[in-house]
Amino acid sequence: MKIVVLGGGISSERHVALVTATSICKALRSLGHQAIFVDLFLGLENYDKPLEDAFLEPDGLCGDVAIGLTAPDLQEVWKSRKKAGKSHLGKNVAEICLLADCVFLGLHGKDGEDGKIQSLLELIGVPYTGSGPLASAIAMDKATAKKMVSYSGIRTPAWRELNYTEADIDELVKTVSVPCAVKTVNGGSSLGVALPETRDELKEALARVLQYGNRVIVEDKIYGREFTVPVLDGKALSPIEIVPPEGSSFDYVAKYQSGAIGASEICPADLTSEEDRLLRSVAEQVHACLNLKVYSRADFILDSEGRAWFLEVNTLPGMTPNSLVPKSAAVEGLSYAQLCEEIVLLSLKEERD
Repeated sequence: MKIVVLGGGISSERHVALVTATSICKALRSLGHQAIFVDLFLGLENYDKPLEDAFLEPDGLCGDVAIGLTAPDLQEVWKSRKKAGKSHLGKNVAEICLLADCVFLGLHGKDGEDGKIQSLLELIGVPYTGSGPLASAIAMDKATAKKMVSYSGIRTPAWRELNYTEADIDELVKTVSVPCAVKTVNGGSSLGVALPETRDELKEALARVLQYGNRVIVEDKIYGREFTVPVLDGKALSPIEIVPPEGSSFDYVAKYQSGAIGASEICPADLTSEEDRLLRSVAEQVHACLNLKVYSRADFILDSEGRAWFLEVNTLPGMTPNSLVPKSAAVEGLSYAQLCEEIVLLSLKEERD
């Protein structure tokens, strides 16, 4: 098949989306597909051959990419682009997608997980991987997603939504309970997240998270073990336990760096059969409740009483060979390349609205 793998983009998760997309592209090419990598934001600005020839490029247009210790400087990314204007869509992105049998969305964050690119692909009639526009938008908005799962009876920490400015912070510090979690409603990769234990930490957290947007949720902090559970084709895969470095949380650095500064990811997790069944069951419920398609990955806290608390869900989770979904799929007997291909095949079967 001719497959365009879209990555990059212009969100704070750009670096992650570059590595995800190029990894997927190389995996699909290893199985014989004519897969090519295309940066959603930069497009094919450096490609001057006929578009139909792009699928024959021996390297799949993949370059060398890596995830750094900090999120990208998006202003510098804007400056690096040859195409002028305010469009978030790079040169010939729509045109090359029209030539593909399927578009694999290797994107994260804004423009990728919020339903925008899904809407565009539906309008031009091109098949794509994962969930549809509405489900994607709902799942990415943490406040809306929590409302939906709460209505379905899925346990989630008590929370409230805040829409504030810097001038409101001092008053909010008096009314918001601590310890808590402060999260921008549409963030990802643990960016725009803080876990204050004291009111001084809360004040600093509210100020810091504000850089990612003035609409946030604050939720009660639940103590316990942290897990993430992928779902593929409606069925949960092996739960993974996330163990952050001692004295820190599962932040951007812990999530994407290995070794002493990275988090430990235990897969398969050390769970009783009852705990395993519970986490899998609730992950499947979240997937169905939000009308997600093909695959997703939901995060939970398992408390000391054996209760699973839903935190958030990712409709386009990280898909590098070392990412959480591929690790879980490997336990179930699916190699990384097989998983990528299975996502394409399942997506092509989806009936889009």
